[in-house]
Amino acid sequence: MLREKIKTLSCYFTKTEILLWCISVTLIIISFLIFDRESILTLTASLIGVTSLIFNAKGNPLGQLLMILFSVLYGIISFAFAYYGEMITYLGMTAPMAAFALFSWLKNPYNGNKSEVKVNRLKTKEFVFMTALTAIITFVFFHILAAFHTASLIPSTISVTTSFLAVYLTFRRSAFFAAAYAANDVILIILWILAARSNTAYLSVVVCFLIFLVNDIYGFISWSKIQKRQESAL
Repeated sequence: MLREKIKTLSCYFTKTEILLWCISVTLIIISFLIFDRESILTLTASLIGVTSLIFNAKGNPLGQLLMILFSVLYGIISFAFAYYGEMITYLGMTAPMAAFALFSWLKNPYNGNKSEVKVNRLKTKEFVFMTALTAIITFVFFHILAAFHTASLIPSTISVTTSFLAVYLTFRRSAFFAAAYAANDVILIILWILAARSNTAYLSVVVCFLIFLVNDIYGFISWSKIQKRQESAL
């Protein structure tokens, strides 16, 4: 039974995707053994996160289910370093929006195939609405995070901005969601480099988001191809 499931997965993913996932997992484990060795929670979150990204790259709703779990774990990790912006963002926004995205993806399968979501091309009016809503969210969260004396206030606020864009675009099934997550990864890399100055164990988190960045870039490329294939079939 297990052998059959492994064979099915190996056929489902391309060789590039399997290689990307294997390299990602290996680097995460190596960085954990070098820089941390204690926080199993960080290791678990990283492995779940990178696995969710490879499913997201295929437009598979399972990726959103794993993202919910990752968001909860990452929120706990962020709380430990007083990155309240990250905690609030992932527990109060990313996790709930991932749940909505899971519902949206399951409700909109491509040609009845529940393992591939139908990619949506947003209209100009919605991009304008999204931009205005993002500006409001950024303004409000800046003052909330300032009140909580959040560490690294400006990068944390920018992280909220990119995170909101990412979860909104994910919910709306736009290929640009992966690009928004890639932008968010860059901000998170900066945040955790700052954190690593006082605790080198957080270097494993830096490596995690570097790997996430590569995976999100691949996700954007993959979704662009999926969108082109789906639209050409119309």
